[in-house]
Amino acid sequence: MKWLCSLLLACVSCSLWATSADDIQRFTLKNGMQIMVIEDDSIPNANMYLFWKVGSRNEAPGITGISHFFEHMMFNGAKTYGPKQFDRTMEAAGGANNAYTTENLTVYTNWFPVSAMETIFKLEADRIEHLDIDAAMVESERRVVTSERSTGLENSNWRTLSEEVKGVAFRAHPYSWPVIGHESDIAAWSLADLQQYHQTYYAPNNALVVIAGAVKLAQVKALAEKYFAPIPAQAPPRSIKTVEPKQKGERRVFVHKASVSTPNIMLAYHVPATKDADYYGLDLLAGILSEGNSSRLSRALIDKQIAIAAETYMPQSFDPNLFYIYAIAAPKVSAKQLEQALLQPIENIAKNGVTEAELSKVKNMRLMDFYRAMETINGKANTIGSYELYFGDMNKLFDAPAAYSQVTPADIQRIAQQFLKRENRTVGVLSSAKESGL
Repeated sequence: MKWLCSLLLACVSCSLWATSADDIQRFTLKNGMQIMVIEDDSIPNANMYLFWKVGSRNEAPGITGISHFFEHMMFNGAKTYGPKQFDRTMEAAGGANNAYTTENLTVYTNWFPVSAMETIFKLEADRIEHLDIDAAMVESERRVVTSERSTGLENSNWRTLSEEVKGVAFRAHPYSWPVIGHESDIAAWSLADLQQYHQTYYAPNNALVVIAGAVKLAQVKALAEKYFAPIPAQAPPRSIKTVEPKQKGERRVFVHKASVSTPNIMLAYHVPATKDADYYGLDLLAGILSEGNSSRLSRALIDKQIAIAAETYMPQSFDPNLFYIYAIAAPKVSAKQLEQALLQPIENIAKNGVTEAELSKVKNMRLMDFYRAMETINGKANTIGSYELYFGDMNKLFDAPAAYSQVTPADIQRIAQQFLKRENRTVGVLSSAKESGL
């Protein structure tokens, strides 16, 4: 097992070396927009990731969900390219796009042949500076988002339960509300709210742009100066000052949903922000618990037919967030039985630790994740931008294989004892009928 880990580390190191820190070129426009360029002519295409430093953590009661709303609005017309023209123009040039919103970021991605790069710059500059926040379009998209929220809660037990768990686990920090927002806030945003939010958070000094592919730095610089540099900077957004108070005891929430066939259990533990040194150990612990047929949760729950599914989730995050453990009961298994079975492997790791073999297995998986990500221009752009923002320095990407490699079984046990403990957790139960003993 050790030789395999060494071999994979060598492979990943070679892959990362192929795109070394020195290969990532960067410059900052006079308006504060930061741009990174990775020249990679492996294919005649390129991509552009625009990371806007705005997510649900930047909202406040009354305007929750507004960050996600702009993920919709940014495609609905600006000064030069009107309604529906963003997608049509990009597709006519051979490109495609996508976008997503998290608690911390809103990210727009464009994939295109290099010949279309100037078109992409024109499209992005237009909607950054001249987005048309039209009243009729706002109302149309408001209905879309409202439907998305209700449909998501109906179709996803995870979303239904996690929304309630987050609201209980966080009492002060804005991570307490869902990214999609509260229904009453979605209905209440004013045009003034939207205009102010766009002006503040879609300012060039609040963005990181990463461009990877068969491009040249000089070409990117020229287009950035022509289309992005004239967009005026704005006053920096307000900083998030709220620190979630330390949790001092287990919290519980019961959620009733008539359509649930068997109980769902979610455990949520407070953990540090991504830039914390314990991130790597926590990430490996998540893998030990849930990744693969030999994982602790699979052996303790799936193999014994206590659960039909079990998983972990830990989002990358600017501020301290939650480490989620989730399971769905097998038929005829009660919520109480499922919860007890779910806690057992967690408590076992805290008490007895993990083996070198299972830790090495997950390390190998993480190393191969790096290898795969850095093989493509899309993976490079996304990974480099994410490290720059979540870890505070993209250079830490190239230290990550060593950081994972240095985690020991003793580190995993300490982390489990420190964070996955009763007084630090919130327990959520989703069921069609109230269970006894909750």
